[in-house]
Amino acid sequence: MMIKLKILSVIFASLILFSGCEDLLDRPQLDKKDDINYWENEQSLRFYANGYYAHYFVGYSTLWGVVYTPVTGYLNSDDIIVNGIQRSLEITIPVSRTSVSDAVEWIEAYNGPTWNFYWVRKTNIMLDRISSRMSGKLTEEQREHWIGVGRFFRALEYAELARVFGDVPYYDREIMDTELDELYKERTPRDEVMDHVYDDLRYALDNVRPDDGDQTLNRYIVAAYAARLMLHEGTWQKYYYNKSERAKKFLEFAIEAGNYVMGSGKFDIVTDFRSLFASEDLKGNKDCILYRHYDMGIPVSHSIATYCNMLESPGGNANLDLVKSFICADGKPWSGSALPNAKQFDMTNLVNTRDPRFEATFWDKPTVKAVASGLYTCKFIDREGPQTAAAGQPLPAKYISSNNTNDYPVMRYAEVLLNWIEAKAELASLGGTAVTQSDIDASVNKIRNRPLDATAKAKGIKQTAPMYLAEINEDFDINRDLTVSPLIWEIRRERRMEFFFEHSRLVDLRRWHKIDYMNDRENPDLLRGIWVNMPVELSAKDLDGNKDKIAVVKEDGTKIVYKGDNVSEMVGYFSTVNIQQRRAFWDLPGVNVYLAPVGNTQRRDYRAKGYELAQTEGWSSVLPD
Repeated sequence: MMIKLKILSVIFASLILFSGCEDLLDRPQLDKKDDINYWENEQSLRFYANGYYAHYFVGYSTLWGVVYTPVTGYLNSDDIIVNGIQRSLEITIPVSRTSVSDAVEWIEAYNGPTWNFYWVRKTNIMLDRISSRMSGKLTEEQREHWIGVGRFFRALEYAELARVFGDVPYYDREIMDTELDELYKERTPRDEVMDHVYDDLRYALDNVRPDDGDQTLNRYIVAAYAARLMLHEGTWQKYYYNKSERAKKFLEFAIEAGNYVMGSGKFDIVTDFRSLFASEDLKGNKDCILYRHYDMGIPVSHSIATYCNMLESPGGNANLDLVKSFICADGKPWSGSALPNAKQFDMTNLVNTRDPRFEATFWDKPTVKAVASGLYTCKFIDREGPQTAAAGQPLPAKYISSNNTNDYPVMRYAEVLLNWIEAKAELASLGGTAVTQSDIDASVNKIRNRPLDATAKAKGIKQTAPMYLAEINEDFDINRDLTVSPLIWEIRRERRMEFFFEHSRLVDLRRWHKIDYMNDRENPDLLRGIWVNMPVELSAKDLDGNKDKIAVVKEDGTKIVYKGDNVSEMVGYFSTVNIQQRRAFWDLPGVNVYLAPVGNTQRRDYRAKGYELAQTEGWSSVLPD
């Protein structure tokens, strides 16, 4: 039924919306009969709103689609190493900024929108039609609910537009083709845009139903996304704009929204980490506030698990810097852990000493399938698939191609907990109430107490020791960024472990104003993989097939390439011949790696109509002839 609704919503969207204004607002060719007669009842609104889900929710992949999905769209951050030149950030102004192909570098890096207001217009039309054409067709409760749904999705769109571009034109109504002053108006200041987002989310939180059916937007989903977006804006205001008072406004809302979800008693951390991503049916799972169900019988399938099946070679792998961020099972960073071999970075010792999320995320042996680092991600597949492939057995169809049917936890309770505790810690740093041990127990320690599956238990994996506030001092992690408080540093560590290869790392670096973490000239761990003893840990087939391709890096930085006759030397950090540093993107004049520039085509189009469109803050304002 859900898929039929989505198909109908797409068909209707094609009638009411069009892509005619390629540089500004997409303006509709309205079939007057259809538009007038469509808005008849609540089901009409449900059909219409279903079109938003695949656009906004990470995990709503289809077949080989990769936009807004994990794994393939996440190749640029301080977590990832690729076999070749490392992905950089945008340093030139594009010709155009209205399609994914025009902005693929930014889209891959940021999971954000292009300079296109299709979704704004779609939502404003919905809100207009509720008011202008559905009088007497909805109860007051229905009307307020669907206005809340519309305002929620408008908030999502504008939050992303502001996150990517900063100032953007703000529209809260349907704009007609003849309104040139509106179509070509200047960018609205980001603060004003985000105040509108704040108001829309408040309205949605007050009016969207607590329950509107399985896999359908409800008040808990609204609250979970409000916590995410308000944390983002609060930290952006604090670290990018240095506006403490505005930061407090958004952080307080993030905490309030988190409290709503946490206080409901409807959600909990009850599922082991791997099963949460491998399940064929997440319905009723208390770890999930929103999930996406896949089923070949419908048919709806995806390809994300295929990139984790031990046959495919993903484009990006985890680097040593990410590995070193994982907390040890005794609750200490590797530099201060008392566990035997905690300072060794080979897979055997990493599996035995690190938080269980490490073992659940990665294959437990080095492999050349993870061509850049030797560390293969198996997070988005069950245990059976990779084990079958590693044993040399043929894989069942559900593990290959675009036949994957494991569900995806779109919004997890764990994220709400981590957003909530980070917002509390950030607000405390601005003069708010101090974080307490009970706050840590309700968030970080609840996540650390997550159950283990049978495979992890058989390997001797243990739950990580709790975090104790009394221990989090200036000396807790000698490798900490000293500009970040010890507590906030540890909360950020939890995010990094929890969300690897999901949607958030580069977004987090931007909101923390920490893009410099990607500077691989200053941090060699960004260009290294795990420690390997190739003669012992890799097969002769792996070695022989990679002559003059794979390498190791010694502690002193010396790289040794495998030549076929020097196997005894191949002990060190996994590397390849092709790995190279990023092109520099920091401290360049006329470049702002925290915000995306608009395209020159968009600015020229404004000028041709007698208007001016300012370039994004921090980018060169020169418009080439």
